[in-house]
Amino acid sequence: MTQQHPTALPVIDLSLADGTPAERARLHRELREAATGVGFLQLVGHGVTPAETADLTSAMRAFFALPEADRLSVSNLNSPHFRGYTRTGDERTGGSRDWRDQLDIGTELPPHVPAPGEPAYWWLEGPNQWPAALPELRTAALHWIARLDGVAHRLLHELLASIGARPDFYDDVFAPHPHLRLKLVRYPGTAPDGAAQGVGTHKDYGFITLLLQDTVGGLQVERPDGTFLDVPPMEGAFVVNLGELLEVATDGYLKATSHRVVSPAGARERFSVPFFYNPRLDAHITPLDFPHAHHAPGATQDPANPLHADFGFNELKGYTRAHPEVTQRHHADLLPLA
Repeated sequence: MTQQHPTALPVIDLSLADGTPAERARLHRELREAATGVGFLQLVGHGVTPAETADLTSAMRAFFALPEADRLSVSNLNSPHFRGYTRTGDERTGGSRDWRDQLDIGTELPPHVPAPGEPAYWWLEGPNQWPAALPELRTAALHWIARLDGVAHRLLHELLASIGARPDFYDDVFAPHPHLRLKLVRYPGTAPDGAAQGVGTHKDYGFITLLLQDTVGGLQVERPDGTFLDVPPMEGAFVVNLGELLEVATDGYLKATSHRVVSPAGARERFSVPFFYNPRLDAHITPLDFPHAHHAPGATQDPANPLHADFGFNELKGYTRAHPEVTQRHHADLLPLA
């Protein structure tokens, strides 16, 4: 079993899913140990090519190199759907300022303005904002979402199989279109006040996160004893972690692990691209039927962060807390959620 105080994340090769029965068994054993232990892994063999990665990262770097006026032209303050650019220091985690700027992107859909009686989380569905000066960003980002949708779908199937569940158990909550989100993130170095919070300690809300990080490093994963494990960059790999919905769905058998990003020293920049694989906003997550359910330790209980079986309420709670200015401007009636 995975040791309680890991010194490195397990490296797992998804291409073993196409291998011999022995290779598939190895894949499932390694996935199960990672997902019930540290809750994080490095994923290789995923099929995303270096050329696809280069297209995305070059477009991302070009975006952050734009004049501030061009970046602010797509400010998320313009969007009731929480899409667009967030200036450095304007996002909050745990109530404290994150020292990074970012562009929030999702599946490109028409705006869904909630009708009377519809849940407010439908505000999260809508169009993206794209900088007119950089048309290649839209192409690269939407391609990335489509590619990682496929990778995450396959990974979820193999993960469920690894714990003896039916691989397609949750397919219906992702149909007809899942709620996919992407962040292009720049950490501009240490904040002027010396605070090192690139992103504060948190867990992700949904099912699976796939993170592309550059060569700078700074991601840290919390161990069971409260210390933190550094996650050094690994070329060609995605850092994968599980979200709170999978922990709740398996009554704590699978782990959503807290993590944070420490700001790069000085004025050194760090770039990363987290992709969030989430079900439909109106999906109700039923408990997973799997053989080990009676061994489950129970999901984490946090009074400050109650979890809902309806995904949209979790996602809306997260965005209203993280982006109070957007919430105040467009959704003042939702401020009790924040």
